[in-house]
Amino acid sequence: MVVIGIVVIGTVLTGCSTAIQGRPMSIYDDPFTVAGLPATSGPNGLRPGVKPSDLPVDNGDGGEVDQLAVDAVDDIQAYWRVEYPENFRGNFEPVDKIISWDADAPRRSAIEFCEDTTADLINAGYCTVDNTIGWDRAVLLPAMIDTFGPMAVVMVLAHEYGHAIQKQSGIVAEDEPGIVFEQQADCFAGAFMRHVAEGNANHFTLNTSDGLNSVLAATVSIRDADPNDPESVHGSAFERVTAVQIGFTDGTAACANIDEKEIEARRANLPQQFSGPGDTGELPVTEQTLDEFTKALSSVFSLPQAPKVDYAGADTGCPDAKPTTPVSYCPASRTIGVDVPMLAERGTPAKGSAIGLPVTVTGDYNAYVVFGSRYTLAVQQAEGRSLTEPKTALRAACLSGVVTAALASDRGAAGGDFSLSPGDLDEAVSGLLTDGLAASDVDGRTVPSGFSRIDAFRSGVLGGQAACTSRYN
Repeated sequence: MVVIGIVVIGTVLTGCSTAIQGRPMSIYDDPFTVAGLPATSGPNGLRPGVKPSDLPVDNGDGGEVDQLAVDAVDDIQAYWRVEYPENFRGNFEPVDKIISWDADAPRRSAIEFCEDTTADLINAGYCTVDNTIGWDRAVLLPAMIDTFGPMAVVMVLAHEYGHAIQKQSGIVAEDEPGIVFEQQADCFAGAFMRHVAEGNANHFTLNTSDGLNSVLAATVSIRDADPNDPESVHGSAFERVTAVQIGFTDGTAACANIDEKEIEARRANLPQQFSGPGDTGELPVTEQTLDEFTKALSSVFSLPQAPKVDYAGADTGCPDAKPTTPVSYCPASRTIGVDVPMLAERGTPAKGSAIGLPVTVTGDYNAYVVFGSRYTLAVQQAEGRSLTEPKTALRAACLSGVVTAALASDRGAAGGDFSLSPGDLDEAVSGLLTDGLAASDVDGRTVPSGFSRIDAFRSGVLGGQAACTSRYN
C-alpha cells in the first residue's frame, strides 16, 4: 500500500528561446516576462460564469471547497487527455475515483482512503493501490485557500495527478528514490500551471505576477522543513520550486527527464543535512558577523575598490540613490549602509505557533542574502552597468546566487568562516517571493514576478557568474 501525498503540516496542520523577425530571442531578454509569458496582474482563480464540473466525487459534501477541487481535477484531466498521448505511449486514462473527506470527523464515522482511516488525515494524495485521488476538505484545503488563495489547491491536485501519470506511463521505476517521484510530480504540476496561465483551462485563470507568486509560496510552504528526517522525500523549497519552474518553462517532456542523476546534478555541492540534532544553521546578524560576511563577499568578487560598510543606518544621505531599508548601496560613495537591528530582525526565525501553513520561511540567510545583494550592486557598478534598470534587479538576484553557491563549498567562500547550511536557500527563495529586496535595483525597485526573481537566483547558484553575465547582459 502506497499513498503519495503532499505533507502533513505542523501539529494540527501537521532554457528556451523563440524568434522575433528572424532573430533568436532569449525568453530572459525582457525582465517583465515570465518564461516567455507577459508578467500579467489580471484575474486569478475561478473563471466567473463557467459551469461547475459534474465529475462525481465520493463522500463529498457539495460545498465550495469540494467543488473547487472537483473543478481542478476536471481541468487537469482535460490537460492530460491532450498531453499524455503526445509524450507517452497509449491514450490517457483518468483516475478511477476521486474522494473527499473531513479530517475532523470522529474516527467512528471516518471513511478510508488507500486502506487507511481519514480521521486526522490532513493531507491530499494519490493512492497507487486503487488509482484514486483524495483530499481533506475540512482542514488542509481551507487552510491553503485562506493562506495562498484557491490556485494553491489547483497546484496541489496537479501535483497529485502527476503521480497518477507516473503510474500509468511507467516512466519511474518503483525502486527509484522518493525524491524522484516528488520532483517529477512538481514538474508536471508546473507544466499544468503554464497551461492555466496561457488561458487554456476551462475553470481557472492564473496571472503571472501575484497569482503565480502565491502558487510558488504554497510550494515553499509544503517543503521538507527537516532534511534530516528520513521521511523527507519531497525536497527543499529551492528544489521544489526549481522542479515547478522546469515544468512551467519547458513543459511535460522536460519533466520526464527528471531522475536521480538529474536531481543530484542540481544539488551539486549544496548542503543536504544538518551536522547533528543541535545544529540549526542559524547565525545571528551582528556587526561582527557582517564584517566576516563582507570578507567572504570580497573573496567571491574581485573588485578594484571594495565598498565600505557603514553601520549607522540604511540612509547614508546618498546623492544618487534612494535608501532601501534595512540595507542600502550608495554608488557615489561606494558605501553599503546597514540598519543592523532591522536586518537582524529580518534574519530571526519566526517563533509563532506550529499550527497552520507558514507564509514565509524566515531565518538568518534571508538577511545575509539581502546584504549580499547590495554588495552585488558594487560589482555591477565596477562593470559599468546601469544600477537603475529592471535587469539590475535580476543581476542582483543572480549574483546573490553566485555568492550562495560559493558559501556551499566544503570550506565556505575562500576558506572563510561562512558556509551555507540546509534551509538557507529556502530562506532566500522565500524572501525573493515576498518582498524581492534581494532582487532589486539600487532604488529598491524589483520586477513583478517572483518566478523571475527566483529563476535569476537559481541561475547564479547553478550556473555561476558566467550565467549571470550571459543572461542579463
